[in-house]
Amino acid sequence: MNHIFDSHAHYDDSRFDPDREELLAGLPEKGVAYIMNAGTNLETSRIGCDFAARYDFIYSSAGIHPQPAGDAPAGWEQALREMVGESPKIKALGEMGLDYHYDFSPREMQREVFEKQLILSKELDLPVIIHDREAHGDTMELLRRHRPKGIVHCYSGSAEMVRELVKMELYIGFTGVVTFKNARKTVEAAAAVPLERLLVETDCPYMAPEPYRGKRCDSSMIAQTAQALAAIKGISAQELLDATCENARRVYGI
Repeated sequence: MNHIFDSHAHYDDSRFDPDREELLAGLPEKGVAYIMNAGTNLETSRIGCDFAARYDFIYSSAGIHPQPAGDAPAGWEQALREMVGESPKIKALGEMGLDYHYDFSPREMQREVFEKQLILSKELDLPVIIHDREAHGDTMELLRRHRPKGIVHCYSGSAEMVRELVKMELYIGFTGVVTFKNARKTVEAAAAVPLERLLVETDCPYMAPEPYRGKRCDSSMIAQTAQALAAIKGISAQELLDATCENARRVYGI
């Protein structure tokens, strides 16, 4: 398979420390054409910029994830503005959003940091990468209010909710979860997404698809996710990858 666009990855994660350079250098030979390395705080956002500067096929995003939102340093909004101005390969803001599963940061603070980034995305004319875990109601309320362009990544909501997101002209990313045996809800949601709004992602090093579940994930494993989504859509895996690559290029402006 080729024409793979891994629309959401975290190669700054320490699990890649032993072999990161070798792994990244070998991905194009495995059909990986593009990767979006998603920032989760100022530090990882800067690391992603460094990856993007060193590898032609890697792009980056910059943002504050909901889990560390409570620890966001003073001046973080200006720091993001400056980072975007300095790096032409930053193509999105995020990963941002709400995570009510872990509640590592107070929910009020999560909502404040999320909303400020939604506003900043309009100022900078960038799409957003949205994290929504067990926070569907509050996430939808903020999306309805601000109507950003961008992506809901690692989608975990219902088919009904995904239809509303698509009406907002958002793109929907699916990980290896769609290959899991107990993923009926995710499969139903994927079936409800028009092909022109669908993205594939790894969220690596997490969410490895079957038969790699539980192992460290990387972009070469996206083939299994593509096969599962292609079966849902009734097309070949390569057709799925071709379409999702063009979708990702469109939303990220690449």
